[in-house]
Amino acid sequence: MTKKDFLAAIQSRTARVSIGASAARGRGNKGAVTRARSYLGQLDLTLFAVRNRTAFKAQLDRATVGLMSALPRKARRWGLARKFLNIFLRDCFYTTYLARVYHLDRAEKLFELPLDSITAKELRRAAGRGHLPRWLGVRKLNKETSARYQAVALEEAKYEKVARVHLDSKYWSANRDMR
Repeated sequence: MTKKDFLAAIQSRTARVSIGASAARGRGNKGAVTRARSYLGQLDLTLFAVRNRTAFKAQLDRATVGLMSALPRKARRWGLARKFLNIFLRDCFYTTYLARVYHLDRAEKLFELPLDSITAKELRRAAGRGHLPRWLGVRKLNKETSARYQAVALEEAKYEKVARVHLDSKYWSANRDMR
């Protein structure tokens, strides 16, 4: 996985996680979450790397208008677009902030891949038929089965040249982004 692909997957995941159904409550917002996630997943975040309040507000206003125009016609409201944008930018910021303050980068290669039906499906595909036990769901996952899936994730991560925790972004982004 290239650095560019890696960052795109992380940004896409952040857009998907930060903009949920609860952020778009209200009548007339059908389709707004999907469109917002798509727009934010491709937003140039370097535009917000400024220290000047006026420049930041100008970028925020431009992105709000851009996001608003990307929303379905009935959901094209400035307030909704600004809310989505602010939630997304906050989550982008929090990720880096927490990692920096708590030095989580020290354990990057130690973090496990969060297992669920999507990541399990991708790991089973990577391992090949019969190499991993059937996925029975998170509720039935035990320590031994998890260890087997994590071992495959570690091998896949080595192949992709990333820490295994980052496979989550890749797997969750696969076939979900409108690019």
